Amino acid sequence: MKWNSLGEFLAMGGYAFYVWGSFGACAALMIVEPILVRLRRKNALQELKREIAASAENNET
Repeated sequence: MKWNSLGEFLAMGGYAFYVWGSFGACAALMIVEPILVRLRRKNALQELKREIAASAENNET
C-alpha cells in the first residue's frame, strides 16, 4: 500500500480504527502485564513469609 501523506498513513486505507486500536490494546497489555506480574509475585512472597512464620510459631509450642 502506498501513502502520499501522513494523513493517508494514519487513516490506514479506512482501517485506522482497527489498526490503531489493535496497536493501542497491544501496547497497553505490554505495559500492564509486567506490573501485574510484579504485584502477584510480591503478594505470593508475602503470603509465603506469613505461612513460614505461622509454621515456625506452631513448631515452637
